[in-house]
Amino acid sequence: MSRHISAFAIVVPSYADGISFYVKRAGFHLIEDTDMGNGKRWVLIAPSPQAETRILLVEAKGDTQVAAIGNQTGGRVGFFLHSDDFDADYQQMSAAGVTFEEDPRDEPYGKVAVWRDPWGNRWDLLQLKS
Repeated sequence: MSRHISAFAIVVPSYADGISFYVKRAGFHLIEDTDMGNGKRWVLIAPSPQAETRILLVEAKGDTQVAAIGNQTGGRVGFFLHSDDFDADYQQMSAAGVTFEEDPRDEPYGKVAVWRDPWGNRWDLLQLKS
């Protein structure tokens, strides 16, 4: 039996806001945007078209979901974007207005910098050592 994570959800204020940031600024690819009716959409993004794991952008509905926007991991870095060209990705994302909380740093496992989406979800941009 083979198992893998096919997708995980990130709650965003609106589908348009999520796509605008993750696709237009952070450089993710829009994989699918299907109207499910009644204002609901199936919006999948990924760091590359070949990525096996996708992110489902979920528009917040109701007080509980709205409260979760930007705090899905309690303020910790909860998402890890691996790169095979850290410097190019860091420059592209910075130029597009992505907020990095720190300058890139070298760690025993690789090069890393923490960035966040406009709502506070924290990510690592990470290039592992070979």
